[in-house]
Parts: sequence; structure tokens; C-alpha cells
Amino acid sequence: MDFSESSEHRMLRDAVHGIASSYGHGWYVERARAGGRATELWDDLARKGYLGVNIPEEHGGGGMGIAALAAVCEELAAAGCPLLLLVVSPAIVGSILSRHGTPGQKKDWLPGIASGTKKVVFAITEPDAGSNSHNLATAATRDGDAYRLRGTKYYISGVDEADAVLVVAKIVDDAGRPNGLGLFIVDVDAPGLEKSPIPVQTVMPERQFTLFFDNVTVPADRLVGGEGAGLAPLFTGLNPERITSAAMANGVGRYALEKAAAYARDRKVWRVPIGAHQGIAHPLAEAKIGVELARLMTAKAAWLYDAGEDAGEASNMAKYAAAEAALRALDQAIQTHGGNGLACEYGLADMWGALRTLRIAPVSREMILNFVAQHSLGLPKSY
Repeated sequence: MDFSESSEHRMLRDAVHGIASSYGHGWYVERARAGGRATELWDDLARKGYLGVNIPEEHGGGGMGIAALAAVCEELAAAGCPLLLLVVSPAIVGSILSRHGTPGQKKDWLPGIASGTKKVVFAITEPDAGSNSHNLATAATRDGDAYRLRGTKYYISGVDEADAVLVVAKIVDDAGRPNGLGLFIVDVDAPGLEKSPIPVQTVMPERQFTLFFDNVTVPADRLVGGEGAGLAPLFTGLNPERITSAAMANGVGRYALEKAAAYARDRKVWRVPIGAHQGIAHPLAEAKIGVELARLMTAKAAWLYDAGEDAGEASNMAKYAAAEAALRALDQAIQTHGGNGLACEYGLADMWGALRTLRIAPVSREMILNFVAQHSLGLPKSY
């Protein structure tokens, strides 16, 4: 058993961290607060080929798997510049299309996703469905050589930056009877698709939207996996989503602890650095242990996914552990700084909203606990 990263992965981490650090957390926050995008950083990463490291080589990517993309997500966050769209476009959509897309769909979308010149976001969440994907109301009805989509999706990230949306909808016949779920690639400028921004308190460059589908026509060749494919294409993308979300949380945890440790080494109140006091040192050490444990589970989940093994349990556990550990680390970093922890110049409190979101999304901690209770422990289903 070897826990060491390959030299290729270490070089990838160093390169991505260096690029993100050249922009810095201050730049990231300024863009986010102004309602702007992280376009320059995205394009810089794209030119170096770091946005599509998980996409197969035959489609223009690096062919390095989800473990490599998780490293990219973590290092961006560790430099204070987490990019949510990496979790969405290359991780979710790229993984689904790589395994379930038709040759035409792969040709049309994967090279652009790999190069960063195309962004495809993901739409599953609905106002009245919550975590129950079996209760989706958005419906797709066959109409000749196309489908018509009707329904609402909300909290959809980055639609204003995207070329298309991968929409999860139930397929129904003319009488409204369901025939399983389908995944449809829908252009963001398709007639009948309305986008409404959702104001949120998180400091991130990616904006949130409610989407309204009013008889949106989608060509039949935009259905990923075909009718009757069931949930297989969907779950192909959900584990990478959990893994890269965990990696992003791990990066924020590292970022917070690095800042806290530096402050605790320099700040003196009673003649010695405050980090010499166990009341400061021990909580930071505990937070460090938590972040490192979460990183190990994230690495395990990524390895399982890339090896073609069942990564469901590990991916859920990694996401749970990373969100919990990173929040503890960030909170302790703020506490270590005292009042300065809330000052803009220290770059800590502005990370809280985005990190707190990872305790809710892409799947809530409660649903992960339900999963572990039922599937790992064999307890009766609770819902």
C-alpha cells in the first residue's frame, strides 16, 4: 500500500497553486463582490491544460482521472481561489459524457470542456423535490425527433457563464405517465428557457439561478444515455461531484489553517507568540488532524472512482468529512485572529458562506448520514 502521490500529481499541484497564488484571495473576493467572474484565472488554467485533466485524452483532456481534478480543485481553494465551476463542468458533466455520451455528444462537448472553452452546468435541484430525485417535476415529452421540457430548477450555478445546461428530467408519455429519468443537454439560449438570479450571501464569482422551462425544444440527440438508461448516467456524475466538492473544502481548510498558524506564530500579547499557548495551539492542531483525515478519505474516493470500483460510500464520507473539518478549521482560524478574523484584510470571514454551503450541497450532511446508516451499517431505511 503506497500513500505517496506521483511526481506528476505533485507537479500539477505546485503549478495550479502557483497560478492561483499569483491572482490571490484579494483579487478573487474583489471579483466576487463586484458580481464579476473569475475569467482571467479560468483562462490561465485553461491555457495550461489544467481544467480538463480528468477528461480522456482522445477527447482533448489529460486522461488523469478524478484524482487529478480533485488536486486542481484543492490547490485553487488552498490559494484562496475556489472555483465552483470545476465541480460542475469537467467533474459532473465531463464524467457523465465521457462514460455515457454518444460519439456525437462526446465530439461536440468534451474537447471544449477539456480546454475550458465550453462550460456546461448541471440542473437537478427543484423547489419541491429537495434531495428526492425520484420526485422531480420537470418533465420531458417526446415530440417527433425532439423533446419538450417543462418545469423549474433552482440553485443552478454559473448559468450566466455556460454554453449549455445538463438537465435532469423525468420522461413522460402524452398521458403524463413517467418512463424514468433522462439527462438533456440544453443550450442556455434555447427559446422558452428563462433564467432568474437568486441573491445569496456567499462570496463567490459563480452566481445562482432559478431556471424556468416553458416547452423548451431539445433535439432527441441531446438525450444522454438514451431512454431507459435509468439512474446510471446520473450517478456517474454525482460521485465526482462529491469528490471534487470535498477537495475544494479540504483546500479551504488548508488555507484557513495556514493563515491561522502564521498569525499565531507572529502575534504577541504576553511577551510570547499566542501560538505558544495550548488554548490556541491545541484547537488548531485538532483542526489540522481533521482536515488531513478528510484529505485521506477524499484520496480514497478518487482512487476508487478512477479504478472503476464502487465509490459511493467513500465519496459521501469524503464530502461529509471535508465539509465538517474545513468549517472547524475556518472557525478556529477566525477565533485565533480574534477581532481581526472578521476584518476584510485577513481574508477569512469572507470564505465562510461558500464553505458553509458545502455542508448543504451537493448533498446535505443529513442525507449522507442516511446513506451511511442504511448502506454501510445495514440499518432500516428512514425515509
